[in-house]
Amino acid sequence: MRYSPIIIFLIVFIAKPLQAQTNYTLSGTVRDSTTGEALIGAYVTFNEIHKGCSTNAYGFYSLTALTGNYSVTYSYIGYSQKTINIELHSNMVNNMEMKTKSVTLNEVTVSAEAFNNNVTSTEMSTQTLNIKEIKALPVLFGEQDILKTIQLLPGIKSAGEGNTGFYVRGGSADQNLVLLDEAPVYNTAHLLGFFSIFNSDAIKDVKVIKGDMPAEYGGRLSSVIDVRMNDGNSKEYRVSGGIGLISSRLTLEGPIVKNKGSFMISGRRTYADLFLKLSRDTNLKRTSLYFYDLNMKANYNFGTNNHVYLSGYLGRDVFNFGNQFGINWGNVTGTLRWNHLFSNKLFLNSSLIYSNYNYVIGLQGANRTVNISSGIRDFSLKEDFQYYLNPQNTLKFGFNSTYHTYFPGSLKSQSDTSINSRIIQERRAIESGIYVSNDQEISSSVKINYGLRISALTIIGPGTFYTYDEFGDKADSAVYNGSSVVKTYYGFEPRLAITYIFNPSTSVKASYARNYQYVHLLSNSTSGNPTDLWMPSSNNIKPQYSDQVALGLFKNMSDNKYESSLEVYYKPMHDLIDYKPGADIVLNPNVESQLLYGNGLAFGAEFFLRKKEGKLTGWVGYTYSRTLRKFSQIDNGSTFPAKQDEIHDISIVGIYELNKGWTFGGTWVFNTGNAVTFPRGIYIVDNLDIPYYTNRNQDRMPPYHRLDLSATNTKKKKGNRERSWTFSIYNVYARKNAYAINFQPVPDNPTQTEAVRLSLFSIIPSVTYNFKF
Repeated sequence: MRYSPIIIFLIVFIAKPLQAQTNYTLSGTVRDSTTGEALIGAYVTFNEIHKGCSTNAYGFYSLTALTGNYSVTYSYIGYSQKTINIELHSNMVNNMEMKTKSVTLNEVTVSAEAFNNNVTSTEMSTQTLNIKEIKALPVLFGEQDILKTIQLLPGIKSAGEGNTGFYVRGGSADQNLVLLDEAPVYNTAHLLGFFSIFNSDAIKDVKVIKGDMPAEYGGRLSSVIDVRMNDGNSKEYRVSGGIGLISSRLTLEGPIVKNKGSFMISGRRTYADLFLKLSRDTNLKRTSLYFYDLNMKANYNFGTNNHVYLSGYLGRDVFNFGNQFGINWGNVTGTLRWNHLFSNKLFLNSSLIYSNYNYVIGLQGANRTVNISSGIRDFSLKEDFQYYLNPQNTLKFGFNSTYHTYFPGSLKSQSDTSINSRIIQERRAIESGIYVSNDQEISSSVKINYGLRISALTIIGPGTFYTYDEFGDKADSAVYNGSSVVKTYYGFEPRLAITYIFNPSTSVKASYARNYQYVHLLSNSTSGNPTDLWMPSSNNIKPQYSDQVALGLFKNMSDNKYESSLEVYYKPMHDLIDYKPGADIVLNPNVESQLLYGNGLAFGAEFFLRKKEGKLTGWVGYTYSRTLRKFSQIDNGSTFPAKQDEIHDISIVGIYELNKGWTFGGTWVFNTGNAVTFPRGIYIVDNLDIPYYTNRNQDRMPPYHRLDLSATNTKKKKGNRERSWTFSIYNVYARKNAYAINFQPVPDNPTQTEAVRLSLFSIIPSVTYNFKF
């Protein structure tokens, strides 16, 4: 049998470290000693040979070394370091429980990894957020929000004032893959974007990847936001919660069987609508305006090699104005996971995943009731393997497949009216991916992570599929029955990351990633609405794809108390979607005829400086970026800025602990304003003022800046009881930032027009009471 040169190279390159004396493996899990929660990213080190690894998303680790005696150190930021001595003369299992330090909150940093892992690992363009620090930052209306916190990181920009929507490195909002316990979330907003669906009381860990995705992730061009829920306390029963100005929260957790299984239930609800009942206006009294969340999770350990997790989320927004109008939208997700250890080196996570997002708009009046609805539903299977080949090589491989059902829209009339019921035909597609990657240490100075993902989308029937000419008119049609194949797209997605370590505190990293995206969000609004339409690629809509190249310098200082990085990136994007002028995308069976296709380019530089220890902690982030678009049918093919093109962006975050009782937080943000198209003049036709426009996005919104402050007073009592008060002020100096700019006649001179700034928020104080027992 003849082998290809590539196979021979891989066998020699990877297997070379195996040609040595007898190797044995130390493996196990690392958990919190108080709650039993798995610690993600805890670091385990063989001190004599300076070899180590991080625990995975389930707290599992595996380290292989030559037979001998070793001291092994377990470390996790915010926890007391622990060192044990072992005799490694056979394979060993050591499960470690770690205790939190008796330190102040500000010593728990946003990273939960080795103290210099930001320098020595192959990861770049990645941040891990710790929920404890998120809770120390000032927030709008007293609601802690992970999506607003990640907007304080370089390269990530807000979609607008108070909005949880975000853009990453020049990408659009639908190019962000948001996962909740592996389930995709298609709408992350409550109250039209002012709050996110993530209840911080239920969240353990948030990982943010800005484009240079490992091979196990796919399906989006710009980022991955990987959110993990708490497993629940396996040691004792606990109750915690909070009461704020507009919402309250309650969390219950405890053991199913002590040290073997646990559960967690966390709920949140707003009650702004209760104050409307005090109004004298009849319609306001009948108005409902609230959202609710319910996070649930249970897990159980079946012996030493099998662990099962079941988690779910249910959230809904409800807005009804009297008996005239109503809209509600929300997500439902569910994840069943099975962790299995085939050996002390081979780890498997199997997942069955469900995700459903939909909205319903109700219109009521005399003798009529009309409901408009749309949504998307997924069923997924994932198999992820992790093989700890040896201390120099960690392999990951697996596959996933998702069955998508898209509900573009339906209109149902429940009475005799001139409005006819209409249902736009569903679309079905199967999205799949298979991947393999290897994280390899070539020498003490060079590390490399390389991999390949092969993705595909198969569009299936039943349904009638049209093709359109360049003017948007129907050119042809075809009818497909059952599950017959309409079209298949596929893409090869290589991934590569290289780290060169000059010394333990300094390194240079470079990366390349190609990504394909087969799902698209059709939205002609500037900040995203719950009624935006999700669509798959089709016989008309090609998949989007991008190539991102990044280069970074990473430097730690003062014995790793300070972290700094400077990254530059360049990302061309292809087959992007835009809209014809006046495009109609709601309940349009021929919505694909309204679309335009073109290319984009994003490039920029990101600076990040963080202080991790001491009474004062926090970070400073600065981003210079440009994101441009080019469509042959827009502005005669000229290049124009995308709406999220904010050239300069600055964020300053500080947390200061005065003493064990008082912690203060502050954030200041600044950006130069996003690109926008203002009218150039007015036509008067039949006494109507009709604005006219020139080239797209050639204007700018005014610069945006804001200061927020908070103070938290905490008192701990016997029996692990705790209570705290958080006082925060949003927009301390009452800056009237522009949410929108409208043009209207000057009151004293109707022949002239003036720009009028619309601001949403002035200074907003809030107070929240939190408890735990």
